[in-house]
Amino acid sequence: MAMKQEEFWERDNFLIVTDGTKPAIKWTIDELRKRGKNIHVLDYSEKPAEGSIQDIPSVPAGVRNVIIGITKKDPSGVIRELVERGISDYWVHWKTDTNDVRDLESEPELNIITGRCPMMYLGSSASIHGFHRFVAKMFGKY
Repeated sequence: MAMKQEEFWERDNFLIVTDGTKPAIKWTIDELRKRGKNIHVLDYSEKPAEGSIQDIPSVPAGVRNVIIGITKKDPSGVIRELVERGISDYWVHWKTDTNDVRDLESEPELNIITGRCPMMYLGSSASIHGFHRFVAKMFGKY
């Protein structure tokens, strides 16, 4: 039986929120593109990537799954704004979740994954991410 973290990656329509401070978010974008997923990038960095979105009102309708890896602002504010757009499924990158994000986890209408690096689930076995996955499984942290 697949875990909720594994099931998250079986979906097709993603918004990735970045501010350029978490390298694993760039790798996540690259990996999802390789897998042919429909992705949009909301880029809060000082030099947003070409073709990225710069604000929440520009997020296309139909986005259902959000990966957040930002450190320059509290991700809970982004989640709250996206909830108003009807989005309920979130993955907040390991070590970027805050107390406010953890408070939102208890909201019954929200599905929020925290404490995990997306690449631990997306990376190949022959990568540092595969090694991370192996170690996490050994210690029951997968």
